[in-house]
Amino acid sequence: MTKIELSAYPDRKTLLERVKKIRHVALDMDGTIYKGGTLFPFTVPFLNRLKEMGIGYSFLTNNPSKSTADYLRHLQKMGLSVTPEELYTSAQATITYLKTYLTQATRLFILGTPSMIDEFEKAGYLSTADDPTDEPDAVVAGFDMTLTYSRLCRAAWWIHCQKPYVATNPDWVCPTDQPTILVDCGSICAMLEKATGRKPDVTFGKPQPEMLNGILTTHHLQPFEVAMVGDRIYTDMLIAHKTSAFGVLVLSGEAGLADAQKADPQPDVTLQSIEQLGELMAEARI
Repeated sequence: MTKIELSAYPDRKTLLERVKKIRHVALDMDGTIYKGGTLFPFTVPFLNRLKEMGIGYSFLTNNPSKSTADYLRHLQKMGLSVTPEELYTSAQATITYLKTYLTQATRLFILGTPSMIDEFEKAGYLSTADDPTDEPDAVVAGFDMTLTYSRLCRAAWWIHCQKPYVATNPDWVCPTDQPTILVDCGSICAMLEKATGRKPDVTFGKPQPEMLNGILTTHHLQPFEVAMVGDRIYTDMLIAHKTSAFGVLVLSGEAGLADAQKADPQPDVTLQSIEQLGELMAEARI
């Protein structure tokens, strides 16, 4: 019997009845299927188990620092064969928004890694330089692991000039298996807010419902048929709550049990890892 750390359901029978309805699993990546550059040993067996049960899965990540092509190569190196259709990043969500709602914005000042900037350029955007004469139509802030002071100041200037300003994701830090803290997009935007007095006009990634809506449309699913699995309460579990998906908090990344106990609203279930989720889903189908 699967050990459950916390459950929002009154008893195990009710929980299993709910789990039995799941047809697709939306998986956060860093902190859920791997940490930093290390694939969890239970990830491949878990995905194989989903296939055996006839349950689909997709990967959702708030980390825009890699392009789709780089992510696919990264996952391949770790032993995961993933198709472009199974992957959706916050950079892709940002591009979709710009093409839909800021159609006149073709020149962007982007705080992002070269890989992220390449994703935007392949989508048809021009990345402007750190130059006061190279004026952008909008500013995009992302998880910039190559951030320099000069480019940070340039972004602040264009934000101060009231250019449209969007952020790829709200995360404060990025999970890592290394002895460091990876300052993420939310923290960079907090710094820019102190300097300019402006928050991003729109912030993408989880917990924005758009990050999950694509899966619902593509696979012809209802929200209750999807399990949103991740290690963060303020992104992964909040998007589950906003979309009425089944929220599975795993304790393999950022959140600990004490965080889960204080979460409001509570995740549907809190487990140590996706390994326990596989066991729970198999139990529900007995």
